[in-house]
Amino acid sequence: MARRRFDDDHENHERWLVSYADFITLLFAFFVVMYAISSVNENKYRILSESLGTAFSKPSGPPIVHSEPVPTSIVPPKPTLQERAVNAAFRREKEYMTGIARSILSVLQPLVSQGKVRVTQTARGVSVEINASVLFAPGEAKLSPESVQALTAVAKVLKDDDHDLRIEGHTDNIPIATMMFPSNWELSAVRASSVVRLFMENGIDEKRMTAVGHGSNQPLMTNDTPEGRQRNRRVQLMILSGLPEQVTEVPVEAGNK
Repeated sequence: MARRRFDDDHENHERWLVSYADFITLLFAFFVVMYAISSVNENKYRILSESLGTAFSKPSGPPIVHSEPVPTSIVPPKPTLQERAVNAAFRREKEYMTGIARSILSVLQPLVSQGKVRVTQTARGVSVEINASVLFAPGEAKLSPESVQALTAVAKVLKDDDHDLRIEGHTDNIPIATMMFPSNWELSAVRASSVVRLFMENGIDEKRMTAVGHGSNQPLMTNDTPEGRQRNRRVQLMILSGLPEQVTEVPVEAGNK
């Protein structure tokens, strides 16, 4: 009697175990992942998300990327009509003061080239620094004939202007004690007044001018050397600008140092 032959392709009713095992494995992996990311680290989470998507060949959604916001250019607001008017007034005043500085440089050019006069423009206005040796004999406050000619040329430039003038006298720290000048205070003040008087005689309104004596209290250089003391003996003429003093200083031009 022939032996009964079984079909090799009979149906396997236990295939569900394979799917069940896969499900349990994935469930275990899920809880491991949840434990691993319980302390959130955004960078690691992004890497893990990408890795799982690649491993299971399923889209895992867009990667979580946290980037710094891209700064956008800030467009400043347009100036108002009043601000434009103020800015225009500043520009006109600066240009006007620059013209004055250049005019004074022109009339004092020989002294500027010798380093005895320095002309600069700052936020306060135009500064004209004149070495005392150009104006006075040592220990004296009477203007020399040569200085009268130079200062008269400056007065012509400033005569028709309306800016205030501040004339400041400065000395070195060597004490002086004479019948006329008991100290450097008196000497510096009278020297400044001598320049004011000459300007008045040449048509500049006295109401525009102020004379100040600083003595030796505002040196430009050390008084320990003859060169420093010579530089400190000076008269400084300030043509005061109408601009506020907080405007940034803008150097224009200076004499040789």
